[in-house]
Amino acid sequence: MNRYVGVAAILLTVAAGVVVMRDSGEDLPAQVATRMRETLEQADPQQHSHGGHSAPPTDAKAEVICGVRVYGYEPSDASTLTGVRTVYGFHFCGVAEDKTPWDVAVKLAGPVIVDLSAQPAGIQVVEATAEVKYIDRLREMFPAKYAELAQKEALTEAEMTDLRERYDSAAGL
Repeated sequence: MNRYVGVAAILLTVAAGVVVMRDSGEDLPAQVATRMRETLEQADPQQHSHGGHSAPPTDAKAEVICGVRVYGYEPSDASTLTGVRTVYGFHFCGVAEDKTPWDVAVKLAGPVIVDLSAQPAGIQVVEATAEVKYIDRLREMFPAKYAELAQKEALTEAEMTDLRERYDSAAGL
């Protein structure tokens, strides 16, 4: 019996350590990227359309498949995902209609802000207007350090490869 109590105590200690590590925010950037991707993929394509153009109507069963790059989040000192309110990044999404190759798929891309404090999460894309140029709008919406990244960084090669594989699978290719 004492042997079982010892094993149970060890398992309990290990489990508590896992919970502490999980809540400590050690892998927070990956958690933020996953949440951003899930938010965009669950949204209607119209929510992240650009340049005053809406996404064309698509098959109701079509999945939105996204790749994301997180430039940063606020508050920057958040230690858990629940502490993150706003995410600044880049998204590149394809609407995976049945048997539709990537090259001709409806795509949505560009800098994006995801408001995790709202329910459901809010999505804001950078759009120019007749009065405001795109670059000026980007600088209005993004903190300076993230606006600079948004002008030169999109998806990493690994994220783009993952996006294409997930798209092909969702489109039945």
